[in-house]
Amino acid sequence: MARALAPGSIVDCHTHTRFSDGVGTFEENARAAAAAGCAVLVSTDHLTLPPGPMDPTGEVQVAEADLSAHRAAWEAARDAHPELEMVYGFEADWYPGCEAYVPRWGAGAQVLLGSVHWLGEKDDGAWIDDTSDLAIWHELGPDEVWRRYVRAWCAACESPLAFDVMAHPDLPERMRPLGLAATIDLAPLWDEMVACARDTGRRVELSTAGWRKGVGDYYPSRGLLERFCRAGVPIAVGSDGHRPEDVCDGIARAYGHAWSVGYRSVEVPRAGGGWEALPLR
Repeated sequence: MARALAPGSIVDCHTHTRFSDGVGTFEENARAAAAAGCAVLVSTDHLTLPPGPMDPTGEVQVAEADLSAHRAAWEAARDAHPELEMVYGFEADWYPGCEAYVPRWGAGAQVLLGSVHWLGEKDDGAWIDDTSDLAIWHELGPDEVWRRYVRAWCAACESPLAFDVMAHPDLPERMRPLGLAATIDLAPLWDEMVACARDTGRRVELSTAGWRKGVGDYYPSRGLLERFCRAGVPIAVGSDGHRPEDVCDGIARAYGHAWSVGYRSVEVPRAGGGWEALPLR
């Protein structure tokens, strides 16, 4: 039986290893989490992608051939750290047609994060957060990137895929420090996202990663988070840590931030299955 969690327990619902685009191992992440006083650590490497231009060299995903080794390495770390409740999951990109792939490659995951990084068809599109290739931003302009992102994000919410949490909802803000901020009022687009999350019963992620990426705010930004709160959309909190030293980074502060906008609990997955509300202190 899973141990009861004390209010305000540190739970990190979004972490990566070198099996996808992180740098650490499951063991290194587990040690870092234990040292940070983490109660529940969720592993969410980027799920396998279809062959083609999305990731031709296999750098950002768990390759299909590595899925068994990925699970075995996670189980070894879990067994080595009985003091830490570990939950197995993936971050799955939404793109047109992904419903044919995600259930097969994500089989066995206890947590599935839904995210949108890629705009366009799987064979004809672009990553919106690739700072080494800004072509889509210069071609479309930030305002149109935002519009298309929100359409894709709402399509992901409406997808039949069993996304437990929608990760980093306003990811285009990642490019703000590069001078690629929207010039339009984002409030109407935010309202579309909030209505979509509410109407489809999705949780959204409160991510601390924006502070490490120079955004100067959480994902989602305060105005969007306030809207989610008013609409009764539940949240889960994650670091999106790609290095062991980033695991659990800022989680306690994020709890305080969530409290300040009106949340009184966050949602937590448990190793035995299911989710529960964790009261904030």
